[in-house]
Amino acid sequence: MFFILSKVLLMLIQPFFWVVVLITWAVITKNIKRKQRLLCSAAIVLYVFSNNFIIGQVARSWDITKQDTVNKTYSCAIILGGFTSADADGGGYFNGSASRYIEAVKLKTIGKAAKILVTGGNGQLVKTTEFKEADYVVQQLRLLKFADSTVLGENQSRNTIENAVFSKKILDDKKVKGPYLLVTSAFHMRRSLYTFKKAGLDVVPYSCDYIAGHDAYSLTDLLPNSGALDVWNKYAKEMFGYVAYHLKKF
Repeated sequence: MFFILSKVLLMLIQPFFWVVVLITWAVITKNIKRKQRLLCSAAIVLYVFSNNFIIGQVARSWDITKQDTVNKTYSCAIILGGFTSADADGGGYFNGSASRYIEAVKLKTIGKAAKILVTGGNGQLVKTTEFKEADYVVQQLRLLKFADSTVLGENQSRNTIENAVFSKKILDDKKVKGPYLLVTSAFHMRRSLYTFKKAGLDVVPYSCDYIAGHDAYSLTDLLPNSGALDVWNKYAKEMFGYVAYHLKKF
């Protein structure tokens, strides 16, 4: 129930959804003053949430950067899924968050992590494919000639809570002791770090895939940009999830 409810609520908290609601209300209302206020509100909401400068400031405050790993080694790098997708033929491909995979491979290659654990199943609300992310990624790691003993896969999780709970079971079963490096996107790290620690895992953040707040600003960042809306959707999801995970027992 929590999984289904979270998927539905995520749509309701997206900024563009509220812009549509305000405009729709303005169209159907017969009160002229209310219509004007609603259209004005829609314009303000649209400008605020399509502003790269504003979302950049939010990202700087929200993101957790990676910790220094110089002269340190870890038993395992845990990669959170979300960086591959199913294609039309039921296969897989790396999407825009593939730096999670790149960074984990780098950590293993240079000896910062002895093992890699990929956690991620199929998080679709209505499954249209049997694609499981961890299975696909493990195959890709084997193509790089990583020994089977150094690659672990967890293919049942559908969300970050299940990522943490199921990963802990595998690491405990394999007797792989922490601390572990937690590899995920910077915008996702705050919620992930809290969730994994709450599940009893000793994890150290290793963030990547910075999508806002790390570039130099320019005057054009004050202009409306549709890309900012997409970034806001990601951060709104993380903030909502962070609060929800504090309230949920697991």
